[in-house]
Amino acid sequence: MEGNVAICGVSQSKYEQEKIELTISELVFEVVKELHNQLGITNDDVGCVISSSNDFNDGRTIANMAIQDAVGSVRKAESRVSGDGAFAYVYGAMRVLSGEYDTVLVVSHTKCSEGDQYLINNSIFDPFFQRHLGLDQISAAGLMANMYMTKYGVTEEQAAKVVVKNRKNALSNPYAHLQEAVSLEDVLNSPMVAFPLKELDFPPFSDGAVAMLLANEEKANELTDSPVWLKGYASCTDAYYLGHRNMSDLIGLEGAAKEAYKMAGITDPKKELDLAEVYDAFSTHELMSYEALGFCKKGQGGNFIDSGETEMNGSIPVNPSGGVLSSNPTMANGLIRVAEIALQLMGKAEKRQVPNANLGLANGMNGICSQGNCVLIFGGEK
Repeated sequence: MEGNVAICGVSQSKYEQEKIELTISELVFEVVKELHNQLGITNDDVGCVISSSNDFNDGRTIANMAIQDAVGSVRKAESRVSGDGAFAYVYGAMRVLSGEYDTVLVVSHTKCSEGDQYLINNSIFDPFFQRHLGLDQISAAGLMANMYMTKYGVTEEQAAKVVVKNRKNALSNPYAHLQEAVSLEDVLNSPMVAFPLKELDFPPFSDGAVAMLLANEEKANELTDSPVWLKGYASCTDAYYLGHRNMSDLIGLEGAAKEAYKMAGITDPKKELDLAEVYDAFSTHELMSYEALGFCKKGQGGNFIDSGETEMNGSIPVNPSGGVLSSNPTMANGLIRVAEIALQLMGKAEKRQVPNANLGLANGMNGICSQGNCVLIFGGEK
């Protein structure tokens, strides 16, 4: 594959607890139509469509069939990633880089309100040995957090600082679900859910959708004066069974980051990156991500949040959007991270804009406790 692929524009819904007034198809149509209007294009200008969703959440098999009209994929090449939206972005980028398509529409959506998320999470586990134990993302996160914090001496207060930071950032994001600041005491005094994680250490469940248009170099220059270019990418999948993994370190994310940095020519991510949008599935997960992404040494995630370097005025702001802890339409989370980096590099992030942002990282995740990981590096210049 040769050439360059750019993000030309992005569109997001407002993420909310329940969008009862919209069907999934209507929700998706709204962000696609907004993107068309933003770029001044019609459906004829879209080469193919890649979507990201989950049959369990959508309530039907091959659920992308229900949104074909909404995304404009009738009589077009169309495919779906049954997983995190960041992987759908990669699929779309490959379609462009293959030379087969000038433009690709990538869409991801979830209405968490229409299903029991704990039962859906439980179905991810092995049906013979683990599912009947009642494991889900919440209980598994508690296991991972406990092992990580015990191994490295990370405190509950340091984990709570992630929540405080991201919820504060979300106040400047008009799309964020939770737009209410919380204090350290609020987090620490919230009800215990899965030791050592408390209620506010976890994100909400949200309804929402996100869309973006990808294009080759020639088409991108026609559509926008601020394209955002893919500079590096890698993915890495850890073992399926939790007992087969090192649960105190994000080994898969670490492997993906190293290869993505190599492709992008990055040798010192903390100094070279201007910002990052990471998949903060729970508070300590963001601390672990700092280490896996090379922002600090292993075991130093707690000290790194203490340093203030991940704040909006720090050396490498992390999750200026408020992250997953503030908005959590599960299957769309990775594509939201990509969209937020694109807005930052276009200079269109409004009140959450990081000054002079030119190189950013987005992180997507599939499965329980960071089983499947992808790292994407984007630049404002080719």
